[in-house]
This record gives sequence, C-alpha cells and structure tokens, in this order.
Amino acid sequence: MRLELYTSAFCDPCHRAREVVAEAQRLVPALEVVERDVAAHQERAADLGIRSTPTAVIYAANGDEHLRAEGVPTLPRLLTALAAVAD
Repeated sequence: MRLELYTSAFCDPCHRAREVVAEAQRLVPALEVVERDVAAHQERAADLGIRSTPTAVIYAANGDEHLRAEGVPTLPRLLTALAAVAD
C-alpha cells in the first residue's frame, strides 16, 4: 500500500501531517510514503484534483485510490484507513 502526501513549503498543517504520517509508517512498515510538494508537482496535483494542502491519498496494492483526506489526519483515522486497505 502507498500513501501520497501532498504538501506545500510554508504550510504549518503540513508539518503536523508529516509527523502523523511518519508515525503511521513506523507502525506499519509495509507502508510506502511519497511526499509531493504541489509547487514541484503541479501537473500531478492538478490531474488528481488536489485543491488544498495537506492532502493524503491512500492507494491499495493494486494501485486503486482507496481514500483521500484533506487536512491533518489523526493517527487513529489513518491507521484505520490503512487497515481497511490491507484487508
């Protein structure tokens, strides 16, 4: 499973989102995390319809988008979403 975290350089909530995602990755070693700055990846962000930062997109192993969430995720919600993908 993979999580793409869309962030921007001067986004304070993005810093908090990174911390939550890092903790989830520590607890779920199989989780692949890719952070994409929207300024550096404008085309991909536009293609996906990313409108705010932070935005987390979770993909299942087959590459299908499972969940998209804007804002800072809580660790319990993120772990619950990841568990649903792992099933």
